Amino acid sequence: MTYVFGVLAALGRGPVNAVAGLGRFVLFALAAIVGIFRPPYRPRLWGQHMLEIGYFSLPVVGLTAAFSGLVLALQSYAGLEALASPALAETSTPRVVLGALVQELGPVLAGLMIAGRVGAAMAAELGTMRVTEQIDALHTLSTDPIPYLVSPRVLAATLMLPVLVLIADVIGTAAGYLLATARLGLNPETYLQITWDAFGVYEVNIGLTKAAVFGLLIAIISTYQGYKSVGGAEGVGRAARQAVVLSSIAILAANYLVTEWFFT
Repeated sequence: MTYVFGVLAALGRGPVNAVAGLGRFVLFALAAIVGIFRPPYRPRLWGQHMLEIGYFSLPVVGLTAAFSGLVLALQSYAGLEALASPALAETSTPRVVLGALVQELGPVLAGLMIAGRVGAAMAAELGTMRVTEQIDALHTLSTDPIPYLVSPRVLAATLMLPVLVLIADVIGTAAGYLLATARLGLNPETYLQITWDAFGVYEVNIGLTKAAVFGLLIAIISTYQGYKSVGGAEGVGRAARQAVVLSSIAILAANYLVTEWFFT
């Protein structure tokens, strides 16, 4: 009988630990969000993290958007020309490039790049502070570490990712235009006119909403992984790796959920 109880306890330990871990994460996320609105406010920290997340991420996000626009224009034109006609390919390629970048590829690719560049850094920074007992020192000084260390990063990521996505949309669309007109021989005036006609505020809002959600998820997941890391240097590395993996999965899942919500 003792053996049976031991087996049942082992089987139930996994789900119980998972639910407990989810509860700790939710409480951490709520504390981080509340810390944004609770004084004292720290505009210097906000600006510092916005600069790090936004400005210094422009090169990688811009290059990703540019090559995505080039590939989209080339593949769209080739596929439409093979399936229909060159005339349809010329009129549809600008719409495909703009729609794919604004609603899907722009937010998702920018989010994945930020998860790899910024998310790992957040987890490593907070993990290092945890294993070197700097976070414990803040507790000793009667300073809540979550509003001080986590909330500014959450606010900066949530605000700056939509800005990066807007810039990525412009760069990707411009790259598609250059390839379509210089490489594929499409009429520049026609391409610009079709792009302008296809531009819609609703589609842009979808992309910016996704970007804000992705930024929030990246910051909360990454800071949580660093905040709870243990085990010295190995634990810090594990936290950084888990931050990137979990943030990437969360981005892909949230992309579907936000798309479903808008189209439903």
